[in-house]
Amino acid sequence: MSLHPSLQNYADAWTHSVDAISELVQPLVEGEWNRATPCPAWSVRDIVSHVIGLDCEMLGDPRPIHTLPRDLYHVTNEHERYMEMQVDVRRHHTAPEMTSELEYTIIRRSRQLRNESRQPDTKVRGPLGTEVTLEDAMRRRAFDVWVHEQDLRVALGRPGNLDSPGAHVTKDVLIEALPKVVAHKAGAPSNSAVVFDVHGPIEFLRTVRVNADGRGSVDGAPSLGPLVTLSLDWETHFRLACGRTTPEAVADRIKTEGDPELTAAILREFTITP
Repeated sequence: MSLHPSLQNYADAWTHSVDAISELVQPLVEGEWNRATPCPAWSVRDIVSHVIGLDCEMLGDPRPIHTLPRDLYHVTNEHERYMEMQVDVRRHHTAPEMTSELEYTIIRRSRQLRNESRQPDTKVRGPLGTEVTLEDAMRRRAFDVWVHEQDLRVALGRPGNLDSPGAHVTKDVLIEALPKVVAHKAGAPSNSAVVFDVHGPIEFLRTVRVNADGRGSVDGAPSLGPLVTLSLDWETHFRLACGRTTPEAVADRIKTEGDPELTAAILREFTITP
């Protein structure tokens, strides 16, 4: 038995991004590990700690027994506390300790993926004691690692891989979230349509349609009379969706047409990451 075909895309995306992360951080001197990243409140070291920690959890390792300091003011809920544990436990690790643990974790996870014979619908451990399918867990890891690769690239001034395998997984995750953003969070009216026209290294045109019951769906067919049209580049799209920037900071990179109130509500509610 080997990796199920429906999981191979996520394994390839994870491998591509985590290898890129390793290459980015290997040459860093001690001080560079403290650079701020676009991920709120996290440094380069924190990002790498998070990647290591969640992949260790995919391997089935026990979570660290660690008490978070009381002065982490960016930690405001249980999900953030859960994520912060793997980060804070490594905050005083040296550069060699970080790179060696990252490399060892990549070797272990790569071996696990080569030998993976479970079905995509197998239940595995998720955050906060939840259970998720193996397919969902691997998809989320591919998405998460690519976004954090981009965080590191911004922090280190090393842009790239905007159209890598992880970027395509991220595109699918973000498109899937658009109906919730438009219909549920922004409150688009029934029987309306909103068009997203994204250009750049990754391009797509999607229409979110809100039915008579207020439920949203997304498809690739154009709308003849959308209530709102948003045109933006791929980098701006994923940075907004992942909470790495604000609509005000990138206003010059977004072209909008249609209802101004709904447009403002969509942009205000655009972030889908916790």
